Amino acid sequence: MHTEPVPPLAAFPEAFEVVVPQLFQKEYLVAGELRTATAVKEVLSPMGTLSGGEFRPVVLGHVPKLGRDEAMEVLKAAVAAYKQGHGDWPTATVGERVAAVENFVALMVKEREPVVSMLMWEIGKTRGDSEKEFDRTVGYLRDTIEAVRDLDRDGSRPTIVEGIYGQIRRMPLGVVLCMGPFNYPLNETFATLLPALIMGNTVIFKPPKFGTLLFGYLLSAFQKAFPPGVVNMLYGDGRTVVPPVMESGLIDVLALIGSSNAANTLKKSHPKPNRLRCILGLDAKNAAIILPDADVDNAVTECVLGTLSFNGQRCTAIKMIYVHKSIADDFLSRLAKAVDSLKMGMPWEKGVSITPLPENNKAATLHGYVQDAIDNGAVVYNTSRGNQSFHTFFAPTIVVGVGEKCKLYTVEQFGPIIPVQVFTEVSEPIEYITNGYFGQQVSLFGSDPTEIGGLIDPLVNQVCRVNINSQCQRGPDVFPFNGRKDSAEGTLSVTDALRSFSIRALVAGKLTPGNKVLIKEIIRTRSSSFVNTDYLL
Repeated sequence: MHTEPVPPLAAFPEAFEVVVPQLFQKEYLVAGELRTATAVKEVLSPMGTLSGGEFRPVVLGHVPKLGRDEAMEVLKAAVAAYKQGHGDWPTATVGERVAAVENFVALMVKEREPVVSMLMWEIGKTRGDSEKEFDRTVGYLRDTIEAVRDLDRDGSRPTIVEGIYGQIRRMPLGVVLCMGPFNYPLNETFATLLPALIMGNTVIFKPPKFGTLLFGYLLSAFQKAFPPGVVNMLYGDGRTVVPPVMESGLIDVLALIGSSNAANTLKKSHPKPNRLRCILGLDAKNAAIILPDADVDNAVTECVLGTLSFNGQRCTAIKMIYVHKSIADDFLSRLAKAVDSLKMGMPWEKGVSITPLPENNKAATLHGYVQDAIDNGAVVYNTSRGNQSFHTFFAPTIVVGVGEKCKLYTVEQFGPIIPVQVFTEVSEPIEYITNGYFGQQVSLFGSDPTEIGGLIDPLVNQVCRVNINSQCQRGPDVFPFNGRKDSAEGTLSVTDALRSFSIRALVAGKLTPGNKVLIKEIIRTRSSSFVNTDYLL
């Protein structure tokens, strides 16, 4: 294993020149109360200092560490608040729920600075990207509110077909277990959590293993904005607190952004899987295909962004590059130059691209993938810098010749490794994508409309998004975000998420003279919030 000092020792100073955020949190939200946990877990930063050559991570604080009994209390609170659909929240009007979410957003915005700072310190995300994550999340929530208004306007209009009156609205599903990822702990979590809430469900929220402390700044906002039991926090080791909750059979919806293995285990633990709705964002092994007539400069720029944004720790990252033999040398030489020029350093440094990795022993895991590839005939292309690590840093590494015997051929590396395979026939990358376990996205780089058009048609039956001369990505948030095979279940976007966390219900009746009078009177007296022609402006 290479452990050369990349970046230089100065990246780990004796004392930080910036303020280190700390939050020693013992409280967790359940049934509208901030209860004190009996046990806590220490939270360490991937950043630290060197003292006598020894790396010492910064202590950021601690979070509650709940056990099985406390997990069941959290479940009990969510179930009681939903009350089999009779609770105050699921029966609230759309306007009341929108007002609660708007109140939450207003309270959340006030906590922008500490949340951004903790994002940076706990998961090593750059200051700029941490700010973007917060602001994008706020924008997503506001767009969600507008989308709910649109749904409400649609639902306010009755339909009359073949002499039958019908009114259709979207109604909640029940109790949602929401589990977000560490790489986008705020944005990805809230992309499921808030749509679930605004549609009338009650929620149990399990924070990710990293990026946990930031939610401590939002506990009060959740408590103030939502009725008791509507939002409940489930802190602790997922292997301890999640199984009993799922095994109870009282979870109606599983919203998980994580691994397919975890999703399969959780789904199997539910005693009535046919009643469990799943909205899952899972693994991906997105490929880029660089065709002979590609604009090499653009392909390099987009592939660097696609492979190494936030150290490659994105499900939407490009995790395998296929480049045509005729331009491979040119592409690789420019790619290596661009990759090796990226600045490695602390998240708050100006112009930094590669930052510390939050997962324990992640550098050792990445070294293992590279060594396995070398053992199976691949080579490290950027030898002056690649395959080097320094405590929580891992230098971006281009590995060429990654064939099917290499782990990097199929494993989602989730780190700054760029596997490359050179091809002569385009059928080779197509076969790779077709036979792969995952089916989220692909990037095509080329300029021949006939060839690109001919590749799009088979690829849209393998993946859910084909990117033309651009990196794989999630946004804009109005676009559907989903996947085939083991990559996803359900669809997320501003509007799709609202549909995913709700079900259409219908009130219908023959328009007999008696029913006409009855329905008109129900509407006139506003005795039903469902059969109603009012709508939100």
